[in-house]
Amino acid sequence: MVPIFGLNAQPNNFSPTVYGSSVQARQAAVEETVARQWNEVLLEAIRGDFARPTVHARNLFHSSMAMYDAFAVYDGQDLPVFLGTTWRGFECPLDTAVLDIPEDPILRRQAAETALSHAVYRLLTHRFLNSPGAAESLAAFDALMAELGHDILYLSEDIAEGPAALGNYLGAQLIQFGLQDGSNEHLDFANVNYEPINPDLDLAAPGNPNLIDPNAWQPLAIPVFVDQSGNVLSETPDFQGAEWGNVLPFALADSVETTFQRNGVDWSLFLDCGAPPYFGEGEDIGGIADPYAWGFTMVALWSAHLHPADGVMMDISPGSQGNLGTTGPDGFAQMDTFYDWLEGGTPSPGHALNPVTEAPYAANVVPRGDYSRVLAEFWADGPESETPPGHWFVLLNGVMEHPDFTTAWMGEGPPLDPLRYTLRAYLTLGGAMHDAAIAAWSHKGLYDYIRPVSAIRYMASLGQRSDSTGASYHPNGLPLVPGRIELVAAGDPLAAGGNEGKIKVLAWQGPDAILSPIWDEAEVGWILAENWWPYQRPSFVTPPFAGYVSGHSTFSRAAAEILTSITGTPFFPGGMGEFSVIENQFLVFEDGPSQSFSLQWATYQDASDQCSLSRIWGGIHPPADDFPGRLLGIEIAGLTMTKVSEYFAGLDIPASCPLDFDGDGLVGSTDLLEVLSDFGSSGSDLVADIDGDGTVGVNDILEILAGYGDSCD
Repeated sequence: MVPIFGLNAQPNNFSPTVYGSSVQARQAAVEETVARQWNEVLLEAIRGDFARPTVHARNLFHSSMAMYDAFAVYDGQDLPVFLGTTWRGFECPLDTAVLDIPEDPILRRQAAETALSHAVYRLLTHRFLNSPGAAESLAAFDALMAELGHDILYLSEDIAEGPAALGNYLGAQLIQFGLQDGSNEHLDFANVNYEPINPDLDLAAPGNPNLIDPNAWQPLAIPVFVDQSGNVLSETPDFQGAEWGNVLPFALADSVETTFQRNGVDWSLFLDCGAPPYFGEGEDIGGIADPYAWGFTMVALWSAHLHPADGVMMDISPGSQGNLGTTGPDGFAQMDTFYDWLEGGTPSPGHALNPVTEAPYAANVVPRGDYSRVLAEFWADGPESETPPGHWFVLLNGVMEHPDFTTAWMGEGPPLDPLRYTLRAYLTLGGAMHDAAIAAWSHKGLYDYIRPVSAIRYMASLGQRSDSTGASYHPNGLPLVPGRIELVAAGDPLAAGGNEGKIKVLAWQGPDAILSPIWDEAEVGWILAENWWPYQRPSFVTPPFAGYVSGHSTFSRAAAEILTSITGTPFFPGGMGEFSVIENQFLVFEDGPSQSFSLQWATYQDASDQCSLSRIWGGIHPPADDFPGRLLGIEIAGLTMTKVSEYFAGLDIPASCPLDFDGDGLVGSTDLLEVLSDFGSSGSDLVADIDGDGTVGVNDILEILAGYGDSCD
């Protein structure tokens, strides 16, 4: 088995198959396609920018569309999405009659790559101009242009001058489109109408005494907020992307959009998953609590798994994990049949055999406390903070480098040119990630749902709900769970300071218990539930936006479905992907893990499911945020694949038989009718333009007549 990811987060652990980006990956990509090279510098720029998953899903999509369209104009096999069309109400005209498209295939490829590079360069230099890492990112863009032999000072947008000008024109048009696509880019993506209901949560104080609405998102008062890319932001970050449902999507149609009114303002919602469980509502589950309390309590319970001293060992190989087959419960009332409330995880039968080697997967036994902590950090924003949508581009790049990978689109037909496959793959994955951000954040903005740190502290401050005759009883408090959530009794070390009768929880003890992240760990122990902390550092705590639905679950499941579709198999190349972590060198805000091991996945869905669970172990999402996001991702992937088929379908004409437009193996009457029906038409996307002069004319009819009756066998 060849590792699908070679460049890990630890030193001296590099193989020819690239996992990360950085310097080694960029060097490895030099021999790859020009699209891959641009994607690598974009991913590096994202790592140096603010950790904004919505913004970077958009950057990944728009840059992919720029590269794809520039290539499509010259390649003539696939249809452009944006260039020469009216797309989402924005007109990007293209006079193909003035384009000089070389007949020689080598010169044509050079022209396509020149246009591609100029287009994405113009777009990215605009998008990252005000990034905190702008100096490094812009220098990297300039360096790649120089490496590719292009002049960054050539600014003409007159497409008659050649491919560089066409690229400049396309980049400029995409910049203008982005300034009116609903993202509010010109005001740095700020919210216009959203205001939080709840006052800030003071994390230094116990409980959550000032909470107004236990269903609504709550800002966090953090003395110094540092995002997951290491950038210092305001003390109380605003809700990031509350109005992202207004952004123009790729494949999401009007038919899947619903408009709601809140406080006199219209809110767009795509693929409505329905409202999440609300505080104090719903039927009991297992006699424990309602779905709201059950889910947030589960997050607190799973926090007890975050140290290897719990003694629980797990086989995390594909032979024991994965192959879930389903997305989750049918509704919130069935969550307890899917998630293991006490011990963590979901039902996973595993895979009996590696389908490539036809041998069983070797066992991979590790402490649960190492596995759960590594998951929380690995999937948070990617190992190098390229945000979740960028992380899946890293995964895709690793897949395409594997020796077993083939460029047959969707696993069928002859292999495509590697550049053409890469551009298709980037457009497809980018479109899905862009729409995943829009759909997920349209839910976040409208439903405005609370995060675990706010809900758990609030319920703990109310009391316990299990014993109406006991201390601190409140019908909406936390449930008591022997050995895991209990009352503080007299003589308990936590009873000092008037805490007797309060609620305590066995959990990760929080960043204050860490003397130095280089050598110390917080460990798991009994803490007051009103001081519960997610598995995060004190300068971050929780992402600055509402929880429902989980962006990670939406991004990951959509990406997993896309990779399954475009590769034609649910399995990673070689039957397994993996990522190696080194003892005491991977965890960031505490020491660990206690031993070296590898995360492993047989299928893309296995990786996606693992990502979803990581957010529960990390204290970021309850299960009610998770499984609706998985369902949402599946829908988005399906819509995306349908959309891209409009640009790809029917255009894979073998070079050995370019006149067989209908693919029936014979140059015949239907092929002649195709030319006749387009006679006189001009454009860059005409299949019947056989001689490539931009117009379907007499010469094209003569070409088809000369080949009439030829067999393509």
